[in-house]
Amino acid sequence: MLLGKRGNRVGALEEGAPFGCPQLPEAVAERVLLRGIFEIQRESCDVVLGERALRWRRIQPELPAGSTNVLAHSLCGISHVVTATMHIIMGHIQTVDVCTFSSAGKLLRFGFSAMFGFGGRTLALAEKYRWMSPSRRRDFAVLKALAKLQPEDCKISFLPAGSLCNVDIFLNISIMAIPCLCSVAPRGFAPDTRLNNGSMALIAVRNTTRPEFVKHLKRYSSIKNQFNFPFVETYTIEEVKIHPRGKSNGYNQQEEGGDPATVPESGFPWNVDGDLMEAASEVHIRLHPRLIRLYGGSLEEMNDSKVACNCI
Repeated sequence: MLLGKRGNRVGALEEGAPFGCPQLPEAVAERVLLRGIFEIQRESCDVVLGERALRWRRIQPELPAGSTNVLAHSLCGISHVVTATMHIIMGHIQTVDVCTFSSAGKLLRFGFSAMFGFGGRTLALAEKYRWMSPSRRRDFAVLKALAKLQPEDCKISFLPAGSLCNVDIFLNISIMAIPCLCSVAPRGFAPDTRLNNGSMALIAVRNTTRPEFVKHLKRYSSIKNQFNFPFVETYTIEEVKIHPRGKSNGYNQQEEGGDPATVPESGFPWNVDGDLMEAASEVHIRLHPRLIRLYGGSLEEMNDSKVACNCI
């Protein structure tokens, strides 16, 4: 048992501070003897040992870029704590391109990737079944979205090459500023994009039959070219505006058992880095080259490595 300044025993816990206490006291009128990160009941905790009490709180790490962890995979080749730690220790730093998402002149958020149409509706469905495990929830949402597969009528305007405009009905539109590697797409959703090449990949999937669309989706997990279909178009861009031309005909909160008050009647779901974003009008996406610096490696370095690895 530890002893205090005057030989008093240090209590294991301050009274009224149970395990998993959400916050450590902001101000403690005692000298801190030790502070560090320790494992308690198989969880990493921020532990503070004072003269009179021992306090801790559970550390809740945030997964970068959604549940698929596309940012961690794109930076390190794998979502692995030790690999990420080694990049930090060795000082491997990469500059990374970042996107801004705005609507009606208002900034909505920053991000690295976005999906509109099938990708957005799938995530909106998955959010309603949080009680399921992540993998089961994702698979269930994909199957349900495929069963009600419907295209979106929208207008796409993008730069460079002047001001190109494309009006059609699309099953899915993806905008990727990074390769977006993950377990469901080992080569990446945008394999020709890099972390900091100053451009985004625009992938527009026009309306087609359900079997053909499923073939396109399956190729993300294989070595075959997922873009080698007549209904898939790819562009290298710096800026894009997505303007839906009608009501969201594939996303009905009330029909799916959700709360209709949580989304505007004419709102459209977006999948931005694995997080649900709702926008009722045109969304303007701009690239900001090399805006931030993060610890990690580059895809070129990983591909040039002589070591055989199945993580990318």
